[in-house]
Amino acid sequence: MRATLDTPFEDARADALSFALGLPPLDALAVLPVEHAGLTVELRLLGASHQVIAGPLSETVACLPGVAEPLPGLARTDLPGWAYDFAATTAAHSDATAFGRAVEAVCARLDGRGDALTGDFPGSRHAVTALALEHPPVRSAGAARPALDPAVEETGIGWRTWHAYPQTREIVMTRSRLVRQREQ
Repeated sequence: MRATLDTPFEDARADALSFALGLPPLDALAVLPVEHAGLTVELRLLGASHQVIAGPLSETVACLPGVAEPLPGLARTDLPGWAYDFAATTAAHSDATAFGRAVEAVCARLDGRGDALTGDFPGSRHAVTALALEHPPVRSAGAARPALDPAVEETGIGWRTWHAYPQTREIVMTRSRLVRQREQ
């Protein structure tokens, strides 16, 4: 789903992003609920970036001064019966042309997908935040996480996000994975 948003994006720089787990649903500019792997996943565009609510987890990557931690490169946590992995990287582009091509490639890849939400903010055609379920789902978002025990049956879901900042020519990319482990 592609949404043209009426509000300017609030986080002006990639390094202003922060990370929080467990926040309640925040006011969203657009929401796309998706059913996948037995879970309802809400992909949520915020004026300050994104929020994903999946099963027992709420992930927020946004400009939330004083509310959350700085954006980590890797994060992992366990919830009762679940494991969660998160990874973030930032790609800095040398010029506006390279940046524009990278943003357009993300938008083209997600165009028409029923499990992806792209928000276009006013002011620049490359001011974009995008979220999408990942197919096939990744086993682990972070290289630092050891492989899950193959003897444990697991089901889960993965998602990716892209936050484009035209003024600094940066794209922050995140990859997340939520895995439900069945007791043996």
